[in-house]
Amino acid sequence: MNKIDLEKYGLTERFKQEASLYSDLFIARVTEQHRELYKVICENGELLAEVSGKLAFNADDPTGFPVVGDWVMIDRTDGDTGNAVIHHVLTRKTLFERKAAGTGNAIQIVAANFDLVFICMSLNADFNLRRLERYLSIAWNSMAMPVIVLTKADLCDDLASRLAEIATVRVGTDVVVCSSADNRGYDQIAGYLSPGKTIVFLGSSGVGKSTIINRLMGAEVLKTKGLRNDDQGRHTTTHRQLLLLPDGGVVIDTPGMRELHLDMANLSRSFEDIEALAENCRFSDCTHTCEPGCAVKKAIETGELSEKRFENYNKLKRELDYEGLNSRQLEAEKIKNMFGSKNEMKQVMRQAKNKNKRN
Repeated sequence: MNKIDLEKYGLTERFKQEASLYSDLFIARVTEQHRELYKVICENGELLAEVSGKLAFNADDPTGFPVVGDWVMIDRTDGDTGNAVIHHVLTRKTLFERKAAGTGNAIQIVAANFDLVFICMSLNADFNLRRLERYLSIAWNSMAMPVIVLTKADLCDDLASRLAEIATVRVGTDVVVCSSADNRGYDQIAGYLSPGKTIVFLGSSGVGKSTIINRLMGAEVLKTKGLRNDDQGRHTTTHRQLLLLPDGGVVIDTPGMRELHLDMANLSRSFEDIEALAENCRFSDCTHTCEPGCAVKKAIETGELSEKRFENYNKLKRELDYEGLNSRQLEAEKIKNMFGSKNEMKQVMRQAKNKNKRN
């Protein structure tokens, strides 16, 4: 049997050294995740795997379980003897995490151990700068390099205008424009790939991630669907998976996420223009609301800074501030942001009540 070259799947000396600590186990990479069952690639090929009872017991939260892209230690490399058992998850070098759906504070890791983040956004009605800012904030926090991939360029009537809008938020990030109708941009995307390098594709449902990956794979390995009548894409990917590209490199496809709730984000990197302006404010604790000598307010007034971009920056900051608070803490934090304190809130309410009485 020919051995699988795991270096093509991204295995580096860093992971080899950590794996050497477990002499009785074998290294593998998670390629698919289906609830409690995984697919992993090891030196003898692909296997089904499940986590050990000890790993599950010791996991403090869902982030302790394997995800697509993880390097793990398994107990066998032969699927004939049953499912492999995952005993350890090796230390992640990069990860993409978000707040899990629902009202709780659970965190979900979407993918791990990637080198680049391809943020896909279509140039049709799905185009949304504020969503792009959100994705960029999380991508920079992952410790990997983001690349903005604008899809469906053939559906855009004014590409120059869209690119001008992107320029106000991309903060030095590369931008690739592509279209499946005329094969535009695919060579440029392929230029980011190389043997052993892992790229994760992120974006809303139907923006064309699967189409791009199929082109890179040279085959229709992922299902794709056309546009709905409202010009929005249809959801296609239903689970995360890792694929080895024929010309070198690895891609991780993820289900579309229109609503992406923040857990951790690097706003200093994705909004470095606003933070650079804030350094020129007269007061170091300037809130950019009513203080004199506010460089941020001045930039908005002169048109140097978009007011909508500043509003989204504040929205994401509040979202990060509220993350992890219980209902009582959340209420107190919102009151603090609105009024300064509960006493000041009561004072405002008394003033409003007295004013109503006079009227």
